[in-house]
Amino acid sequence: MTLLPTARLLLLATLPALAATSVSAQTAVKLEGRCEKLVIAGKDVTASCKNTLMNTVSRNRTSFDFAAEGRALSFSGNGAQQERTEETDPLQPINLVIPSETTKDGVVQGPLVAVGACAFSTPEPGKTAITCEANAAKGTYQGTFVTDAKTPGSKTPGTEAGGTAPAR
Repeated sequence: MTLLPTARLLLLATLPALAATSVSAQTAVKLEGRCEKLVIAGKDVTASCKNTLMNTVSRNRTSFDFAAEGRALSFSGNGAQQERTEETDPLQPINLVIPSETTKDGVVQGPLVAVGACAFSTPEPGKTAITCEANAAKGTYQGTFVTDAKTPGSKTPGTEAGGTAPAR
């Protein structure tokens, strides 16, 4: 299914509320744009960051998933605790970071308790940024992703959204 960037970001902003009402559903949205920053355990891996971002809601957890060559980083928090910093800017508290790395033995993941947040502005024409920052025992974790929000009626080829599937 193809969604306009504005529609995708509207879904992004409402996913935590959907998770609270539909406990057994999982939803994923793939955003295309530019990865402007990716720091994993204090190491800057921005140069290999991919230009897609996944936003996933499963049960009451919301995650923002950044990817780079051979590495990935997920910022995860309880979607029901979403706050607003201003009238239009949602703030998602983060209490886990999940760095992963592809090795010769497969993918190694290490969930870490963290303190941080992901902020994203309400969709409007122009650039919309999703910025995540968190601190954990192994260092600082940061990700910044920018996607273009177009006015209704504009189409961006190659955009996708995932559907829903039972979580159990």
